[in-house]
Amino acid sequence: MESRRGLGYAMAAYAWWGLVPLYFTALKPAEPLEVLVHRCVWTAVFGVLMLAALRRLRGLRAAVKPKLVLAAVVIAINWLVYVYGVHTNQVVETSLGYFLNPLLTVILGVTLLRERLRGLQWVAVGIGAAAGVILTVAYGRLPWIAITLAVAFGTYGLIKKSVTVPATEGVTVETLVLAPVALVYTLFFAGPDGNTFVSGSAWHTVLLVLAGPITGIPLLLYAGAAQRLPLTMMGLLQYITPVLQFALGVTVFGEDMPPVRLLGFGLVWLALAVLTFDGLRQRRQAAALAVTGQ
Repeated sequence: MESRRGLGYAMAAYAWWGLVPLYFTALKPAEPLEVLVHRCVWTAVFGVLMLAALRRLRGLRAAVKPKLVLAAVVIAINWLVYVYGVHTNQVVETSLGYFLNPLLTVILGVTLLRERLRGLQWVAVGIGAAAGVILTVAYGRLPWIAITLAVAFGTYGLIKKSVTVPATEGVTVETLVLAPVALVYTLFFAGPDGNTFVSGSAWHTVLLVLAGPITGIPLLLYAGAAQRLPLTMMGLLQYITPVLQFALGVTVFGEDMPPVRLLGFGLVWLALAVLTFDGLRQRRQAAALAVTGQ
């Protein structure tokens, strides 16, 4: 029963993130920096209200840790670049960033955590590197949006892994760190074009306020899923997000997908398939050894 509920939470969270470009597109003419400001402020408000409703406000002070300040900066970069990608009709490239994230996580494990790669993991990384070269040629430039998103989200995950703080408290602390900076920018540096919250329609203002729950709810769903599902299952389900983003970019937003670029994406998908197969095989072998050991 709990695993079924966890599966529902995970699918809802990943589908939410996959469809969120539709929401950010609706926020125009707000520029990416203004969207980031409201996302920080209203997510902080949403988090505080959630903790108050759950009677967990006392735990907020204990959740304040130096690493969460760094996590706040990294996730702010991720949010800003993601909104910029959606705002400039580059949703397909944002999806590439989240396709690349598992491969980048493997590379971070090797370079920072001194982990050793298995044979198939090396194959996956090699295919991913080839895909990166092909996509750079296809775009006529380095796909910096995808790379920044992958690096920022991978770094964020690495930081969060080393901090034992509940999801709601963690995100609330991170956005509370960012909120004062966001407010200072809005009050003193944003010009007329950077404050559509005041100059826009009432519906536009409502949409900007909804940045809080739009950001917070899937994080709560994700936390609930992570408590009920094995990490392997969470890893497999995470592909729901970039698949939906890719589909939106091609169908709804009408982005070009020339053959060379499609080849690059195909190689990324092949690398992910190899990585997934290796992970499942390793899990089965570990389970078999555990049974034998008993």
